[in-house]
Amino acid sequence: MKKICLFPGTFDPVTLGHVDIITRVISLFDEIVIGIGTNSNKTTMFSEEKRKYWLEQIFKNEPKITVAIYEGLTIHFCKKIGAHYILRGIRFVSDFEYEKTIADANRALDPSVETIFLTGEPKYTSVASTIVRDIIKNGGDASSFLPEEVNRDL
Repeated sequence: MKKICLFPGTFDPVTLGHVDIITRVISLFDEIVIGIGTNSNKTTMFSEEKRKYWLEQIFKNEPKITVAIYEGLTIHFCKKIGAHYILRGIRFVSDFEYEKTIADANRALDPSVETIFLTGEPKYTSVASTIVRDIIKNGGDASSFLPEEVNRDL
């Protein structure tokens, strides 16, 4: 059985912190699906298609990685793509508390799917999409937080 992992998120925009987490788990799985989840409660700055394009460009030379847009429960998307692992990046203790609650709910819905937490590199702990969006909206230079593929478009 292939080890398929889903890394879900909004990736609005994709940051170096996201890239760090993904890059560090490539050797652990046969396939990694970066899932751009649609959330009607969130107002995004960049279109789903733009975020998908950026991720595809960043990982164009990595055959284990695919990018998909999905709606609904993450656990249902796992079943659809055959993923038995969900990857979540952790920057702070507060991230863990929030993510553990979601992982517990997912486990209750489907015990065959495990959530794996990976702590971010210390140099990326301050990199959050929310902060990056705020910098961009206010005319600041967010380039030090973003992959080159994103910087080129901005």
